[in-house]
Amino acid sequence: MTIITSPIPNKPAGCKNVKLLALPPLSTVKVAFVGLGHRGMQALQRWCYIPHVEIVAVCDVETSAVEKAARLLKEEGKAMPSVYQGQEAYEQLCRESDAHLIYICTDWHTHVPIVLAALSHEKNVAVEVPAAMTLSEIWQIVDAAERVQRHCMMLENSVYDHVELATLEMVRQGLLGEVVHVGGGYAHALGERWTPWRIAYNKDCRGDLYPTHGIGPICRILDIHRSDRMQTLVAMDTAAFTGPQVYQQVMGQECADFSNGDQTSILIRTEKGKTIQLQHNVMTPRPYSRMFEVVGTKGYLSKYPIVQLYLKDHLSISNEHPFSHQKPLNGEQKQAIGYQDRLNGEEDRLNCHANESESLPNSAQIVEQYLPSYVSELQSLAAQLDNRGGMSYFMDYRLAMALHHGKPLDMDVYDLAEWCSITELSRISIENGSMPVAIPNFIRE
Repeated sequence: MTIITSPIPNKPAGCKNVKLLALPPLSTVKVAFVGLGHRGMQALQRWCYIPHVEIVAVCDVETSAVEKAARLLKEEGKAMPSVYQGQEAYEQLCRESDAHLIYICTDWHTHVPIVLAALSHEKNVAVEVPAAMTLSEIWQIVDAAERVQRHCMMLENSVYDHVELATLEMVRQGLLGEVVHVGGGYAHALGERWTPWRIAYNKDCRGDLYPTHGIGPICRILDIHRSDRMQTLVAMDTAAFTGPQVYQQVMGQECADFSNGDQTSILIRTEKGKTIQLQHNVMTPRPYSRMFEVVGTKGYLSKYPIVQLYLKDHLSISNEHPFSHQKPLNGEQKQAIGYQDRLNGEEDRLNCHANESESLPNSAQIVEQYLPSYVSELQSLAAQLDNRGGMSYFMDYRLAMALHHGKPLDMDVYDLAEWCSITELSRISIENGSMPVAIPNFIRE
C-alpha cells in the first residue's frame, strides 16, 4: 500500500527533547497577554483569580483594547501592567517584559509569528487554537521550543471539560478495559459568528480546519506520543454545498471557487492498532457536538447529546467509590448498567436515566466520581468565570500551577504539533483521492 509521507527535518544543532520538560519553580508566575479581543479579555479576567500570578503586561493592535484591559485590572484590584499597542508591539513586549509566560489570544493568522517571537526571547508560551495551520509552521515552533527549552502549550480547553476529564481517569483505572477506538470532532453551525478572515480561510483551504477540540481529548486518552503514536490518516470530504452561500453573506460578493467541503471525515490508525474517527462541519444546521466517544473492550462511553455509559460485565470500582457498598449485581442488573429501555421488543437503547426500582447509579453520577479533586474544589469559581462549565479556568489553573511548582505541563509542544498537523495532512489525503498519509513523528525519536 502506498502511503504519502511529508519531510521530517533533521533536529537542528542544540535542540533537545522537551517531553516532560520541568523548569525551576516560580514563586510568582508573571504573565503577559497578547490579543485582547473577546477571548483575550475573558482569559485576562480568569487569570485575576488564579493564585501565585501577576499580570505584568497587556498588548493589542487597538488602543481601545489595551485601555479596556487596564480598566478591568484596576477594577479587580490588580497593579497597572505595562501596556503595548500596535501591529508589531508584541515583539517589543517579548523583548522588554520580565514575563515568564506569553498568553496569546489573537486570530489564527498571527499565532505563529508571536509564538516564535516569544520563544526567541526564552518565554514560555500558551497560544489559542489552532496554534499553527501548516506543517512548516509546526516544525518551526517545535524547533524553537526545543532550542530554548521552554514550554509551548496550545490552549485546548476541551481537554478540561468534565466528561473528558473523568473519562481519562476511568480509562487510566481500567474501567473501560483496553480502549480500541475513539471518536471526536467539531459540529457547530457558526451562523452569525462567521468573520471575514475565517470564511476567507475556509474558501482557500481544504480539510479539517479546526481539529483540536476533537483530537485533543482523544490523544490524551490514547496516551499519544507517550505510549502510542498516531501513524496514518485517511480523509474525505463532501462537496462545498453551503460554503459559497455563506461566503456571499459574509463578504458581500459571489464565490465560484470555495475549497472546503461542508463536512470532512477522517480515520486515523495508531501504532498499536487503535483507530480514531474525526469529523468537522461548521456549515450545515445541526446541534453543537464534539462527538466524543470511547470504545473499550469492557465498556463504552459517549457524551453527546447525553452522557451514556455501558459496562459489559460489572462495575470495576474501588472500595472508596460511593456506590461500592451496594450488593453485588446479578447478571440482569449488570446488563442494565448504562440504563437500557426495552421499547416494543426493539433493540436495547442506552440512556443516562436510572431505573429507580433497581437503585442503580446513573451514568452521569458514575462519571462525576472520576473527576480530579481540583474540579470540585474550584467548580463554583470556575463556573462564574467561564460560561463553558469552567473548563477554560481549569486549563489556566493547571498551567499556572505547573509553572508555579516547576512541574511538566499537561500538554506539551508535541501535542500542539500532532493536533494541528491534522489540518494539512487531511488536505493532502483529500487532494490525493483519500490516500493514506503518514503522520510525522514530531519528537523525532
